[in-house]
Amino acid sequence: MKYNTVIFDLDGTLLNTLEDLGDSVNFALKSFGYPTRTYEEIRSFVGNGVKDLVTKAVPNGTDEDTILKCLQVFKDHYKTNMRNKTAPYNGIMNLLEELNSRGIKLGIVSNKYDFGVKNLNKYYFKDLIPVAIGEREGIRKKPAPDTVLTAMKELGSQRETSLYVGDSGSDMITAQNAGMKSIGVTWGFRDADSLRESGADFLVDSPEQLLNIIENENCIKSCGSVN
Repeated sequence: MKYNTVIFDLDGTLLNTLEDLGDSVNFALKSFGYPTRTYEEIRSFVGNGVKDLVTKAVPNGTDEDTILKCLQVFKDHYKTNMRNKTAPYNGIMNLLEELNSRGIKLGIVSNKYDFGVKNLNKYYFKDLIPVAIGEREGIRKKPAPDTVLTAMKELGSQRETSLYVGDSGSDMITAQNAGMKSIGVTWGFRDADSLRESGADFLVDSPEQLLNIIENENCIKSCGSVN
């Protein structure tokens, strides 16, 4: 077996968090008298951390101080709202349990703030994923490779035997910057074309296809290689 480590993005990859994120963003927007956003708009804003999410959601021209206040309202609301509508995508729990049973080392690296990443990981995945890293002070977020490299170090893994799995172009670029292969999932917040354009090594339409890639390093056509 070539690959012994799989590191996942969280939002749009393992968990469908869109509606809880959208509801908390809209709660914050309403608090400031701003127009709310649709879930599809929120979908397009997600991926570069919660500050970026809120910055894109508020009206153009909003000053930095107000953005930060709105961000804090969002965070306070999301702490109690992050598990209301969020759920793993179909097949994800089976995938994680199967990888775990095979001794594959698992991690999460996300641009969601660190508290949210660790909270959601513990609640939904229990002990299946021992390493979960989110945005925090002192370490550059994706697409910089720092958080992924930190996860590999904590797992005792090497980039040559590790895969990074995500749903966005930023995730694919993160994998490139970390010197590892990438898998783009088509069930998340971005489409296959954007993943392909961002350099995905593989595209998968279901969690089961990801297992095929790990089982057979030469599965070019059957596993959705975009090369």
